[in-house]
Amino acid sequence: MAEQDARPDGVQELARLAKGIRIGMLTTRDEHGHLVSRPMAQQEVEFDGDLWFFAERGSRKVAHIRTTPDVGLTLTDNDTWISIHGRAELVDDPAVAERLWNSWVAAWLPQGPTDPSVVLIKVSPVTAEYWDTPGGRIASVISFIKAKATGTRYEGGEHDVVEFPGAGS
Repeated sequence: MAEQDARPDGVQELARLAKGIRIGMLTTRDEHGHLVSRPMAQQEVEFDGDLWFFAERGSRKVAHIRTTPDVGLTLTDNDTWISIHGRAELVDDPAVAERLWNSWVAAWLPQGPTDPSVVLIKVSPVTAEYWDTPGGRIASVISFIKAKATGTRYEGGEHDVVEFPGAGS
């Protein structure tokens, strides 16, 4: 279990884990400094860990990002938990929007990827922390039973803190 990981393989592992998680909670700060979270459908995780989302240009989340680009992003599934502190940027790139567009997005934004009301949000991680339980619930239960039976600490999976090269905090 690593405390800090600046190695590219830590970034690659995080990208691998995040890629399989479709919905995340994006947290921004509103005009009063309050934290506001909402579910967002992840469109792509790049090799360097950047994550992409679609939004409506006039939405509150876009206004929050314009004011305060520091965001939090949580991704979870049955056996993986990821917490990301990142910088969000609004991206107007029709080619990227066309490439990432799919029927899932169309259900929320029927106006299409080239409509002026549609904007991409790119989240570039600064730091991230993940917990992963290879083997899923069964492995977790076995580790839990073993810890209880032997009086040892529960060691249910992998944990790492990843610092992203070149990303200032």
